[in-house]
Amino acid sequence: MITTKQDIRKLSDDQLKTWLTSHGEQGFRAKQIQEWLWKHSVRTFEEMTNLSLKTRQLLAEHFEVRTLAVSKQQQSADGTIKSSFRLYDGNLVEGVLIPSLRKSEDDRMTACISSQVGCSLTCKFCATGYMDRKRNLEASEMVDQVVAIDQQAKEAYGTGLTNIVYMGMGEPLLNYANMLASVERITSPNGLGMAAKRITVSTAGIAKMIKKLGDDQVKFNLALSLHAANDEKRNQIMPINESNSLPALAEALTYFYQKTGTRVTFEYIVFNNVNDSLEDAKELWQFTKKVPAKVNIIEYNPISEADYKNTDPQTLDRFAGFLEDRGVIVNIRRSRGKDIDAACGQLAGKQ
Repeated sequence: MITTKQDIRKLSDDQLKTWLTSHGEQGFRAKQIQEWLWKHSVRTFEEMTNLSLKTRQLLAEHFEVRTLAVSKQQQSADGTIKSSFRLYDGNLVEGVLIPSLRKSEDDRMTACISSQVGCSLTCKFCATGYMDRKRNLEASEMVDQVVAIDQQAKEAYGTGLTNIVYMGMGEPLLNYANMLASVERITSPNGLGMAAKRITVSTAGIAKMIKKLGDDQVKFNLALSLHAANDEKRNQIMPINESNSLPALAEALTYFYQKTGTRVTFEYIVFNNVNDSLEDAKELWQFTKKVPAKVNIIEYNPISEADYKNTDPQTLDRFAGFLEDRGVIVNIRRSRGKDIDAACGQLAGKQ
């Protein structure tokens, strides 16, 4: 339900301190309040027990803590958990908990979170791309997804999150300020305290914003949804490429690497008879020479809106082998949560 009260988590530390002193409160209370909100994830002022009753009542009169709630939760046969989160204004986004199945990663728990309600991009293989973009998520709404999925991990598997990927609904770089603010809260010692290198932000490829990441010298990892190393082919799969061509992206990624020293990950979904030939692999190999990178080859997860099909196992192995023989670091990411529409490209905020 929307109210006229201000969302307190939109205030910076300095803004909250100024507000408190203007209302006769001591400025140091701002730090206490922010720790309650971001470190302890409390959602009511009553829980802020080191504040006086008078201060808590004052805050409640002027502010609210806008929260999200799990509207629906589904568990896959492989242990993946997908949640539909209802936001304060009634909109829905989806987030996914992905426990590792690899013995080498027994304790790996990854949260895949959304950055927008819907998406303004129209990637042809992605269910979210067939939705309209309704709005950007606030930083607090991205953090709240992490908090909720971390709780799910502890309840279902007895251990908290180890990794976060901004790979859910939406394009994070088109919600740049809020995405960056959410990372700051997640990594801050006064927030969730997670290491930045445990976070990966995935983009469909917006060159000027990739350069801005370099200018801001971000510490988290960057992944590019590539899916074709040929402009004509990528234009068909991902229309964003028409205004952000592969040469422009290569220049931006090189700039990003020079500024941050962070190796980029190329995400590459293999579609049957579309981008899975040895010629496609050769073009991808040539593109990996432009910037230090590794390649995640991802199985395609069919959606009702598109006619793409996953490539066969032999073709996938031949494609990966071609790259590995030429020194490219390759990981094959098997589909997770496909039976509950939780896999890569399947999130759509449906009830």
